[in-house]
Amino acid sequence: MSYFIPRKPWRGRIGALLGILIMALSLRAAVSVVPPLLGTVGPELGFDAATTGALAMLPPLVFAAAGLATPVLIRWQGAERVLTAAVLLAVAGQLGRAAVDSVWPFLGLSAVVMAGYGMGNVVLPPLVKKYFPDRMGVVTAGYVTLLAVGTAASPQLAVPVAELADWRVSIALWASVSALVLVPWAVQLLRDRKARDANDDGGAASAGAVAAGAGPAGSARGEGGTARAAQAPVPYLQHLNPWRSRVAWGLAIFLAGNSAQTYVYFTWLPPYLTGQGVDPAAAGSALAYFAILGLPVSLLVPLLVPKMRNPIIAVVIFAACWACGHLGLYLSPTAGTWWWITLAGLGQGTFAMALLMMNLRSRTQHGAAVLAGFSQGIGYAGAGIAPLLFGVVQEATGGWTASFAMLGACLLVLLVGAVMINPRRCIEDGVEDSVEGGIGDDGAAARSRPGETELPARAEGRPSASSGERRG
Repeated sequence: MSYFIPRKPWRGRIGALLGILIMALSLRAAVSVVPPLLGTVGPELGFDAATTGALAMLPPLVFAAAGLATPVLIRWQGAERVLTAAVLLAVAGQLGRAAVDSVWPFLGLSAVVMAGYGMGNVVLPPLVKKYFPDRMGVVTAGYVTLLAVGTAASPQLAVPVAELADWRVSIALWASVSALVLVPWAVQLLRDRKARDANDDGGAASAGAVAAGAGPAGSARGEGGTARAAQAPVPYLQHLNPWRSRVAWGLAIFLAGNSAQTYVYFTWLPPYLTGQGVDPAAAGSALAYFAILGLPVSLLVPLLVPKMRNPIIAVVIFAACWACGHLGLYLSPTAGTWWWITLAGLGQGTFAMALLMMNLRSRTQHGAAVLAGFSQGIGYAGAGIAPLLFGVVQEATGGWTASFAMLGACLLVLLVGAVMINPRRCIEDGVEDSVEGGIGDDGAAARSRPGETELPARAEGRPSASSGERRG
């Protein structure tokens, strides 16, 4: 039996929507605002080559640690409280590092900022599933697009704001954007609390049915008109083991392959082009252009990919864009430069796909949290070392051939992950796989009963999974 949640009006969920979108806008801004200011910040605080490298490695490594820890926090405290804690950490870290006078406190507080945003990375997919199970494609498109906007806008505004005021103001400015997240969430949670106190089910979306012989499978009791997915009280949902899930490993591998290439471009594209004879200003503009190209694909991917029977087709197209961009920059960096960057920039559609799959390959809010945390934890840990290796290999070999070959290896990793997540299989379905001898989730001795944990696949723009489909 499958659950289907009808589309509901946006009314009653506007606070959650604004909170998700503003959080997405701020997630990468604090990361990308610092590099353009290092020419000023570095000498004043005492940055050297080692500490600059440490700063570059902080985001993926701290994101990885936060990714593995956050699902436990969500299960313990709930997604909304974790989001609040993430915002408070990010705001405190940004204000603190804007006030320090030496490099190591700056790095330590930057780690606090990254921890907050790493938690935010993980908590957004389950919040989308919780509040918008009927509009996951649209909401995902919105928040992935604003994530790209924040990534591109903060480095563009960093130097102008610093020239008008000070580099400390430029860095602290984005703390105000993060703090704004708390306003719509406070409104949303107040509305939800009033609805609970009044026991007002009038605006709720009925999502549940009773599985045969299983008792009540769950309810979609609305809180202020919130459409919620049915949460079946199935024991194994509390013991999802992503370490034994083919879906979780596939998404982690996919995200690692994507993020490794992206971090290499953000770290090495300007110095590589400058070394090949490109004007430094043009090299900086090339990086901004690469970041901006994430906008159109971030908007389109969540709207189109859920309708595809085989999402791997889209992955192959984006992988071909990445490959052509890599080859062009290696073989002809000064002729056709903007074409190569355009192709590589369009390849960033794989990141939007990774975020989308965190919801399309899970059936419950708990499953989305576990899948998001594991895939980002393992994925960012694997990707974090890529920029360092790219430079080390170039220095060891005296040329760029082996370094660009490494990017080709990252593409192969991405495609391996894409093959693993292409079947319409969810992380909750792993129990069935483990019974049949496959790689599955831990924590249940019996086969999962169809219908107990299914979310409205039809509302996501994909067909409901039969037992055969769940087996892949």
